[in-house]
Amino acid sequence: MRDADALERIDAGLAASARLKEALRLQGAQILNVARQLEQTFRSGGRLYACGNGGSACDAMHLVEELVARYKRDRPGLPAHHLMDASTLTCWSNDYEYATAFQRQVRTLMRPGDALVAISTSGNSPNILLAAEAAIEAGGWCLGLTGESGGKLDSLASVTLKAPSSATERIQEGHITIIHLLCELLEEMLFGEGASV
Repeated sequence: MRDADALERIDAGLAASARLKEALRLQGAQILNVARQLEQTFRSGGRLYACGNGGSACDAMHLVEELVARYKRDRPGLPAHHLMDASTLTCWSNDYEYATAFQRQVRTLMRPGDALVAISTSGNSPNILLAAEAAIEAGGWCLGLTGESGGKLDSLASVTLKAPSSATERIQEGHITIIHLLCELLEEMLFGEGASV
C-alpha cells in the first residue's frame, strides 16, 4: 500500500469515528438516565454483571475493572463482575453448549435489583439474548449496548443504548465511549462532593 493511500485510509477512519462520537451527543439524556439507574442499583445494594463476545467481551471486562478498581477517582470499589471466567465458560460449553453459558451464570448469580450490561454489536448474539432474558426473569434489569439497528436485544433489554453505526469497529468505539461516560458519571454521583453511598 502506498503511503498516500494509507494516509487517506487513516483520515477516513478518524473522520468516521469523529462522526459517530458527534452523533452520540444526541443520546446524552439517555446516557444520563442509564447512569441514574445504575446509581440506584448500587445505592440499593445491587450488583452489576456484564457480558459480550469477542471485542464486546473485552468491553464488558473493561467496564468491570473501571468500577471495581477506579476510573478517575480514588474511592471504594463498586460490586461488578464480568461473566468471562474462562474455566466457567469452557466447562459449561464443553458439557452443554456455548449459547447458554452466560444464561447459566446470570441464573446462578443475579438477584432482584441487580443489573446486567449485555453487549452485542448486532444485538442478535444468541448467548447475549438468553442472558438478557434470564436477567429479567431473575428480577434484575438489563442494559443493552448495540449498534444502530438494536437487533433482537432492543426489545428484550430494559433499556438500550445504540451506537449509531452499522460498522462493527465504529459500534465498538461508541460502546467504549458510553462505558467511560457511565463510569465518570457514576463516580461523581456516588463519590463526588456531597455524595454518600
